[in-house]
Amino acid sequence: MTTTLAPATPGAAQRRRRAQRRKRLVAWAFVLPAALLLGALVVYPVLFSVGRSLFDASGTRFVGVGNYTEMFRDPATLTAIRNSTIWVVVAPVLLTGLGLILAVLTEKIRWATAFKLLLFLPMAVSFLAAGIIFRLAYEHDPDKGVLNAAVVAVHDTFTAPSPYPTARPREDALAAGPGGSYVTPSPAAPGETVTLGFVGIAPGDVPDGAEPAAPADARDDALSGVVYLDFVPGGGGDEGQVDPGESGLPTMAVEAVAADGTVAASTTTAADGSFALTGLPDGPYTVRLPAANFAEPYQGVSWLSPALVTPAIIGAYVWIWTGFAMVLIGAGLAALPRDALEAARMDGASEWQIFRLITVPLLAPVLTVVFVTMVINVMKVFDLVYIIAPGPVQPDATVLATQMWLVSFGGGNDQGLGSALAVLLLVLVIPAMIFNVRRFRRSQS
Repeated sequence: MTTTLAPATPGAAQRRRRAQRRKRLVAWAFVLPAALLLGALVVYPVLFSVGRSLFDASGTRFVGVGNYTEMFRDPATLTAIRNSTIWVVVAPVLLTGLGLILAVLTEKIRWATAFKLLLFLPMAVSFLAAGIIFRLAYEHDPDKGVLNAAVVAVHDTFTAPSPYPTARPREDALAAGPGGSYVTPSPAAPGETVTLGFVGIAPGDVPDGAEPAAPADARDDALSGVVYLDFVPGGGGDEGQVDPGESGLPTMAVEAVAADGTVAASTTTAADGSFALTGLPDGPYTVRLPAANFAEPYQGVSWLSPALVTPAIIGAYVWIWTGFAMVLIGAGLAALPRDALEAARMDGASEWQIFRLITVPLLAPVLTVVFVTMVINVMKVFDLVYIIAPGPVQPDATVLATQMWLVSFGGGNDQGLGSALAVLLLVLVIPAMIFNVRRFRRSQS
């Protein structure tokens, strides 16, 4: 026996259609404000930029693709493309790698939460503040830049700085020699003395332990002399002569150079500036004070030079975003099946083998998301480049975002070319965005 359902009445079908229309209207009522906002803030600017890129700087003459061809002929734009390529290749790889390593290591330490919080703190700092921080940290003067202060401290630990970088001789006492050294204008022989006066040294810069200078005593078996500060505090005294109150210059390296250019003897000055070059055969010798006595102190690394400015800014970017990458990868690491890791350990696998053959493959989806997200971010980087790079090296550090701003508003006043750069930046970012969206959809299906 079969039962048949009565057909729906026309009134019921109409009520269902009205209900569906009401649902669609309610949905559109909720979606419309967001759609209008999206259109005003995203769609309209994109369409306007595409249209504006087809006109000249004034916006009155149609030039077609002229701005795009000019863009790729402009050396500044080519530099920006090169630097953006460096950013895309280096920064996401560093961030993903560091995030993975730190996420794995924090699982092994006791205070993992505090460590993660400490690494994540830079994310709370604005790019403007971070740029100012690193601009100061990268200062070339070791008294201002913390990085160069550390570099100089390490350098000076292993290589002693020159004792008298500002010293210069009296005009008649010494002549300029090769490589920044000073030599006596006329040769001297054993049994003679030389008096070598210097100026340009502040009394407070004379090394501790320096004693008052005295005229050198002649010795038959040595070429002797004195190196001193030819300046009497308070004034007075005669130039070229050792006067009471003048200080000797200790630890000054002194060499006796034979006629053939070889160094026959060497020594350093005593606390009163005196020296004696012994063991010299008879003959004339030139007394030389090597350039190492007067070399400028080591000033560290020029972090913001044209060659290093882009890596330096990438370092600041990595400092900010490493915590973000570590937290995302750490969340993926926490979701890994522990039985697979324990089974591998029971089978005798080392921690490196577990990391390389199990952990990394299982984390591949998370690592891909982090990498692509960082690629999108670095394509749009602007604040750090604009703030950290000094004005003279700004052209060497420029990326597409900064070049777009400089061409449009930073003095170029060519919004046609600037719009073309904006369109180029959009075209480069879209593939990464599409890839990321597809991965999210696949992960949810």
